[in-house]
Amino acid sequence: MILRKTVGKEQNGFRLDDAIATLCTGVSKSEARRIIDRGGCTVNVALVRVASRSVKADDVIEIGVMETGRFQELHLPKEALLYEDGELIAVNKPAGINSQRTPYQLKGTLEYWVSEYFKAQGSNEPARVVHRLDRGTSGAMLFPKNRQAAAWLSRQFQDGLVDKRYLALVSGSPDNESWTVDAPIGKIASARYGIVEGGKAAKTEFRTVASAGGISLVEARPLTGRTHQIRVHLASVGLPIVGDVTYGGQAAGRMMLHCSAMTFQNAKKRAVTVNAPLDGEFEEIARGLAQII
Repeated sequence: MILRKTVGKEQNGFRLDDAIATLCTGVSKSEARRIIDRGGCTVNVALVRVASRSVKADDVIEIGVMETGRFQELHLPKEALLYEDGELIAVNKPAGINSQRTPYQLKGTLEYWVSEYFKAQGSNEPARVVHRLDRGTSGAMLFPKNRQAAAWLSRQFQDGLVDKRYLALVSGSPDNESWTVDAPIGKIASARYGIVEGGKAAKTEFRTVASAGGISLVEARPLTGRTHQIRVHLASVGLPIVGDVTYGGQAAGRMMLHCSAMTFQNAKKRAVTVNAPLDGEFEEIARGLAQII
């Protein structure tokens, strides 16, 4: 929930956390400090991370009040850094973590982790998000180190020059070893997409890796980059992703969708393949289905 309040004359000169606690019913001073710390507060549209900062009359404060237990710090092991050169890094994003900042938070997102990594390397460049993975999806993400690399990498994604491979655990058994879904995708609800006439063109190639006991491991290669594309296309053929309850998947500890590999050309025109290993429950189930993982 986003709360928007205007500072009155009676709060002129207050600390930011005091002003929030005074203006927002049900938000304590300690909770206000937590919201500010995680990057969920703006004053006059600008992000503010200092609780002691003073406010003045007519300042507009916006805060993101997150549901209890949703926020978590992000600490990644060394092996999460999959690749690095002079232009970019590749990181293995965990499931359940936002790729980029939201109105509720900056700290705890992969964007924030990358910005802190750059700082530790002596760079003042921001973390530029040129492509995204859904919160529930894990796997490889690329972050450019400078503005020029961001423009070059963005063009590669826009022109379909980045080959992306995903692994998905689905309910059911595919009828074919390989197949293609070529169906337009459009928004059908606030956070839900579907195959709709007049939607944006979307095409995904699929391959069955293994199947047993009503669960299948599938490789997906999206040839376009629509929101929820793989999730929608699999659900449309009766193979919802395990853990993806939005599209009819059975409940699980996480959504079983993982970007396992990306191949692209680096700034020197050399082909680079980044591989992101599975972990946790996903890896255990996949290994049980196919010893090749």
